Amino acid sequence: MGYRFYWLTQALLEERLTRMSWTRFIVALGATVGCSGEPDPTDTPVSDEEDTVVVEPEEPSYVSELLVIPDELRDAMVGVTWDHNCPVHLTDLRLLRFSHWNFEGVLVEGELVVAASASEVMDGAMKLAFEGRFPLESAKPASAFDGDDDASMAANNTSAFNCRKVTGGESYSQHSYGNAIDINPVQNPYVRGSTVLPEEGADYLIRDPNTPGLLTDGSPLTAHFLNAGWGWGGQWNSLKDYQHFSESGQ
Repeated sequence: MGYRFYWLTQALLEERLTRMSWTRFIVALGATVGCSGEPDPTDTPVSDEEDTVVVEPEEPSYVSELLVIPDELRDAMVGVTWDHNCPVHLTDLRLLRFSHWNFEGVLVEGELVVAASASEVMDGAMKLAFEGRFPLESAKPASAFDGDDDASMAANNTSAFNCRKVTGGESYSQHSYGNAIDINPVQNPYVRGSTVLPEEGADYLIRDPNTPGLLTDGSPLTAHFLNAGWGWGGQWNSLKDYQHFSESGQ
């Protein structure tokens, strides 16, 4: 007994006891004190295995921020997507940064330039898209495409502000005010007679609500904008602009 007690005490003093060694120490000490020689056969063996705790991964949350137009973006916009003849001043615009899912199911960051007055509706729409895992192929300011709306549409880019004329006309588009948005132009093309823009949108003339990224009357995003009093180009009679939502309805 004296030898076993001495060995256990030395291990403790030399700080060589792990958590499991502590357990064995207490058990062994009890056995040493409680008996004269042999260990008690009724003692419960101590397992070397640690308890395993399974931690479930947290579901990602929607994140967004609304910023005054940063200097770098301002420099990229001036003379490209905005000039002094535009119907809205740069000080009335904001940069909306937000998280969204792409078509590969990957969480990425998007950016929209929007009117400050329309930012709440826009942010609410992007939050709804995120929560419903409605994918956006791309979401970049129009300045990333040198203000070329055709290039932005061909890239299936979701965008808002761009001081430009309406398609096929001379008046300012609602995008020039920052209170309009085009969502996934490929899956939601502009259709007027035989004209389909972008051309890749011809594959989506049949409006299947099960197609990822495609908008219909029953889409939560459509309901969101309509409930906010906005209009949807998918409900126009003379043409269809399925990608387009605007505060004025035009």
